[in-house]
This record gives sequence, structure tokens and C-alpha cells, in this order.
Amino acid sequence: MESIRRQASKLREQVAKQQQAVLRQLGHFGHETVMVDEAELQCHHQLQNLYNSTRAAKHFQRNIVRGIDAFVSLSSKQMEIVRKLAQDCCKYGDENQSTSSPLARASVYFGTSHCSMEEHKETFLGILGDQVSEPLRAQITGAPLEDARHLTHRYDKLRQEAEAQAAEVLRRRLKSRESSISVESSMRLQNAEARLTELQSTIMALGREATAAMLSVEDQQQQITFQKLRIMVDAERTYHQKVITILEKLYAEMILEKQLKESSLPSERMWTDVYDQQVHENIDSNRSGDHGHTIQNEKYFIAKVAANGWSEGECKGKAGWFPSAYIERQEKVAAGKVMEASSKA
Repeated sequence: MESIRRQASKLREQVAKQQQAVLRQLGHFGHETVMVDEAELQCHHQLQNLYNSTRAAKHFQRNIVRGIDAFVSLSSKQMEIVRKLAQDCCKYGDENQSTSSPLARASVYFGTSHCSMEEHKETFLGILGDQVSEPLRAQITGAPLEDARHLTHRYDKLRQEAEAQAAEVLRRRLKSRESSISVESSMRLQNAEARLTELQSTIMALGREATAAMLSVEDQQQQITFQKLRIMVDAERTYHQKVITILEKLYAEMILEKQLKESSLPSERMWTDVYDQQVHENIDSNRSGDHGHTIQNEKYFIAKVAANGWSEGECKGKAGWFPSAYIERQEKVAAGKVMEASSKA
């Protein structure tokens, strides 16, 4: 329909130009009338461009609104799923806190973090709906745009009427060249010319009014749509920044739980190997007389060790794990007795 409308408008312009050319040849239209028609033609072209521009902006605004509505609807369903998962994680963690399980604590971290992220997402979706979608929807169906379009349609109809009236004036002027023209025909010609002049004056006034209205609407569309796009970007940026902060904290908590788990369960085999190696090194040192010390002069402690709680230490450049939190100092003995107990074991 729009392509047909444009073709019809072009055809009317061609007919009007042909009529003007004929009238100029007949000498009935002066220079001033021709200038008025040229100005009106420029106004017509400007209105056509404004109409197309505001229509394209209106369609773009409608696409933004539809996209936001679909995004909010889909995101709301996803939020329900994520919140259910977060609640399940928190429930598991709360019910298993007495076990001091890293999984229980991690579940609470995970659930709490995702609940917080979904709250920020809900805020983000609210901004999209209240500050972007609704204002654009209001402008799409608002009075300024509809009034400007109504003025443009009135202008087009009046312009078509003026073109028809110009054709009527041309026909009567051609007929007036006949010598036998009647008084009645002459009066009809004068009335037709007066009506054409009235239409042309009305068209110019209505054209200026419609152009001003269209320019105002186009400016509002451009400014408001750009502003809403900027609000969308700012809201999305803020949302993702908050989510990143939460995820970074959650990641750090997970890594800490992993490190605590690994440090609380060191390899007993590693401790045994380091202990045996150090005892044998002391024996070798005693035999070779290094530093003038004998192993009998070294003092050791016998310790009773619990199932967990280890510390990392170093002896003569050799590093290893040793139990610390649950070491009980029982008696002070010479190194020889330690070696003797070790050999019996």
C-alpha cells in the first residue's frame, strides 16, 4: 500500500507540473503564482520525508518494546528456575551444617549468591519495563504523533483537491479562448480560479502547520529513543557489574573451602617418609661425627596425634607436614630412645 501511495503521489506531481507548463504557455499564471507552487512542492517533499522518518522511528520503537516484553517474560521464567535451585542449595546446606562438610557450606554460598543475583536481575528487568518500554509505548500511541500524522493526511487530501481544481481551471481557461464563451462560462471560470487560489492558500498554511508538527515529533522520537537506549545500556552494565562482584566473592569462597579441605587432610605417608628420612640422616651424622654432636645429645618429644590437624615444618632443608593442633607433650627423652622405639616399631 505504501508503494502504491508513493507512485500515486509522483504521478500527481507530474500532472501538476504539466498543468503549470500549459498554463504558463497560455499566459494565465503569472510569475508569483508559479513561485507559490514551487514553494508548496518543496513543502510537500519535506512532509513526505518527515512522514517516512517518523514512521521508521515508530516501527523501531515498537520493535524495542516487543523485544523488551519478550526478554522480561523469558527472564522471569528463568528467574523462577534459578531461585528454586538456590533455595534447594540453601536448604541442603542448612540441614547439613552440623557435619562441617565443605559441600554444605559451599551450597549455602551458592544459593545465597544466586538469590542475590536474581534480586539484581529483577531490578534490571523493572528498569527495562518502567523506564524504557512504557515511555516508548506511550509515545507510539501518543497524541503528538497521531495529530501530526492527521495533519499530514489532511494536507495530502487537500492537495489532491487542489490538483483537481487546477485541472478544472485549465479546462475552463482553454474553453475561454473560444470567441463564443458565455457569461455563465466566464463566471464559472472566475469561481474556479477563486477556489483554486483559496485551496492554494489553505494548502500552504496547512503544510507549514503539518511540517512544524512533524519536525517536533521527529525531534522527540530521536531524543527519547536515544535516551531509552542509553538507560538500557546503563541498567544492563550496572546489573552485570553487581553480578560479577557476587560471582567473584562466590568463587573466592569456593577456592577457600577447597584449600581448607586440602590443608586439613595432608598425606600421612608424606609425613612418615620425611620423619624416617630425618631419623636416618641423624644416624648418619652421628656416625660421621658431623658438627661434633652425637645423636644421643639431641632431644625429642614423644607426641600423641589425633586424626586431623596438621602443620607444615622444615628440618635441615627438608620440608614436611607434622600434626600440630592435637599434639600432647608427654615426656622429654633422648634421641636414642626415639630411635630405639622406632626400630622396635
